[in-house]
Amino acid sequence: MAYWLFKTEPDTFSIDTLKAQQVSCWEGVRNYQARNMLRDEVKEGDLVLIYHSSCKDVGVVGIAEVVRGAYPDHFQFDPESDYFDPKADPENPRWIMVDIKYRQHLPYVSLAKLKANEKLVEMPLVKRGNRLSVMPVTAAQWEEIMAMASR
Repeated sequence: MAYWLFKTEPDTFSIDTLKAQQVSCWEGVRNYQARNMLRDEVKEGDLVLIYHSSCKDVGVVGIAEVVRGAYPDHFQFDPESDYFDPKADPENPRWIMVDIKYRQHLPYVSLAKLKANEKLVEMPLVKRGNRLSVMPVTAAQWEEIMAMASR
């Protein structure tokens, strides 16, 4: 089992939305590095920190579990979708998604607190210039964030 952090804008898709749906596809990843992680590394059974971004209170807000590994993001082929990609080829899909299942809300852990924690200095999220929507989290980082959420 591996650990991940998935960023989402709560105005578009929040932890509350995931709780209401219980299981959702994680679509719309349009960065090749993030896509490659979804395709090659994210697996069924992995745990995911849900992170609200581009909002007033950015930070970790919950946990999900990957319940279906990588498969083609069907929105890339839908001209009505915001995620449509006219260069995408059904024979060789460009974009990938996974399905995640709601596990639980966490007490909010702000980005400022994550950045201030010396145990998390190597976490991609807190490093300058890292804006990926999918990021790996080490077991030690996961445990530290769980500890922060329980304080």
